[in-house]
Amino acid sequence: MKRFAVIGLGNFGFHAAKALFEDGNEVAAIDTDKARVQAVDPYATEAIVMDATDKEALKSLGLEEMDAVIVSTGTRISNSILICLYLQEIGVRKILAKAIDDDHGKILKRVGATQIIHPERDMALRVSRGLCRPNVLDFIPLSDEYDLVQVGPPREFIGKSLRDLNLRAKYNVHIIAIKELVPENFILVPPPGFLIKDSDILIMLGKSEDISRIKALK
Repeated sequence: MKRFAVIGLGNFGFHAAKALFEDGNEVAAIDTDKARVQAVDPYATEAIVMDATDKEALKSLGLEEMDAVIVSTGTRISNSILICLYLQEIGVRKILAKAIDDDHGKILKRVGATQIIHPERDMALRVSRGLCRPNVLDFIPLSDEYDLVQVGPPREFIGKSLRDLNLRAKYNVHIIAIKELVPENFILVPPPGFLIKDSDILIMLGKSEDISRIKALK
């Protein structure tokens, strides 16, 4: 189980919090609007009415212990900038921030955001690519029972080969590709002798419950 916070509970923030919570994670959902906080309460571990531009209030939440914080504060650019700055100063390791445009995204990066989200642009790209290239795996709808996910390797996987791990037999999942980050490389259908490093990303296909067992090893 991982721990996340979502700051700003408009459409994007609400659905992000709900999806994270339904995937079995602890979620702190934060907004200044009491009605939005009440709406997300069934889908959050904590639902908090708070002004996240108050640095001292943010400090009190222990957000530096979270696996990631999502900032989705709508059209008030100054709010998202301040919140990202404060989160970075508090020591939050992973800050995902929704940007209105490219310039907004650049500023958010400078003040501490580790990843910028452009929801409308990203969805438009996915839909367009799905229409143009319908056989691309990313756009093949899977059943509710199966997931195609990117997973960081659990500690016990590091230094072992895919042959040694034998994930197909032990967990009934398939490693269909590996993203190497150091140096950057993409390996489609990696060989059995491939040794897993802590900087690798495993692209895994299998039943949701089986993948969850691997995620629980972290």
